[in-house]
Amino acid sequence: MTMPETDAAPETDTVTTDASVDAGAQPVADEAGDATFEETAATRGEAQPDEAAVVDRSHLPLERRIEAILIVADEPQGAVHLATALRAPVPAVKAAIQSLRADYDGAGEGPERGFELREVGGGWRIYVREAYDVDAADFVLTQTPTKLSQAALETLAVIAYKQPITRGAVAAIRAVNVDSVVRTLLGRGLIREAFADSETGAINYETTELLLSQLGLNSLDELPPISPLLPDGEEDAFA
Repeated sequence: MTMPETDAAPETDTVTTDASVDAGAQPVADEAGDATFEETAATRGEAQPDEAAVVDRSHLPLERRIEAILIVADEPQGAVHLATALRAPVPAVKAAIQSLRADYDGAGEGPERGFELREVGGGWRIYVREAYDVDAADFVLTQTPTKLSQAALETLAVIAYKQPITRGAVAAIRAVNVDSVVRTLLGRGLIREAFADSETGAINYETTELLLSQLGLNSLDELPPISPLLPDGEEDAFA
């Protein structure tokens, strides 16, 4: 009776030990196998899943790819930004921009276009050529109502020509309360708070780069002279 019990015990221990080794060895082998595969793929320089998902579009003309972006862009695009989006070298993008600009201007075999590629606010954007501004403006006015009220346009003009300027000073020039109009212009991103007066604490306002891009200007120095546009006796307010 003693011998059978003694023989059975080692057999049970041996089976249990073998099962433990087999159960524990399989995950280790799988993990090691996965790690080895990843290391081999990386060593071979194979693309990872995220990289493989990027479609190679370098076979398409860079000028046309840039053109497609500029058509849908609602603000000027810098060369570096375009290069990043298109995964192209910055020098190549700059050269392509100049090629597009010359093409639109009719420098090649094609005709001059009704639009032009203009550098504004540190970037590039497609604008209607000046000769066709009237046609484009007439079309837009028949399609959509004016987005800014007359009061907002007048207030924006005062800020553009007198900036930095306080809300009270704008109200004094226009002889009306401009609180709601200033809030509208702030909400549209056309003006911003420049600084607070050190003595009175009044907020001074200035125009933003968005206004320049909407007007197609590089700087405020390109604004037209205001005097010829004002009735007699109002020049002093803008002096």
